[in-house]
Amino acid sequence: MSRETDPLVVGRVVGDVLDPFARSVALSVRYGSREVANGREFKPSQVVNQPRVDVGGNDLRTFYTLALLRAACMLSLTNVFLCCMNAEGQETMCYENPRPSSGIHRLVFVLFQQLGRGTVFAPVWRQNFNTREFAELYNLGSPVAAVYYNCQREAGSGGRRMYLFQN
Repeated sequence: MSRETDPLVVGRVVGDVLDPFARSVALSVRYGSREVANGREFKPSQVVNQPRVDVGGNDLRTFYTLALLRAACMLSLTNVFLCCMNAEGQETMCYENPRPSSGIHRLVFVLFQQLGRGTVFAPVWRQNFNTREFAELYNLGSPVAAVYYNCQREAGSGGRRMYLFQN
């Protein structure tokens, strides 16, 4: 897929949150019956419960780290909402559902392949989480998969406001 048509590049996930990478593992994320697809819209009420995550591959000896990051549009700051799920789905940081109060937020699931079992731990702080530093700290390398969706508050668009002025 060319960079011009890659939805992760078009959605500015690659560049703002992640460095360019080659996808090598299938990643499927579902909230109930709705699958997360790059750029798909979800309301906070649709993402209250932890999603079902399926990772492709047949090797049960391979371990992965999954992080769910929030990046507010136009900002590079991220918070981590879920981190460090191994092949058996063991969490080291519990899921925290996104609750955007204004604007549109990108929620990014990032999957890394671990070097071995028990080699990654949850970050101390959820705020100002840096994906690159986290990957470097635990020798995770580049992501092997990623998918994102957009989330905004329940009522209204949460986007641009238009004001009409009359004389």
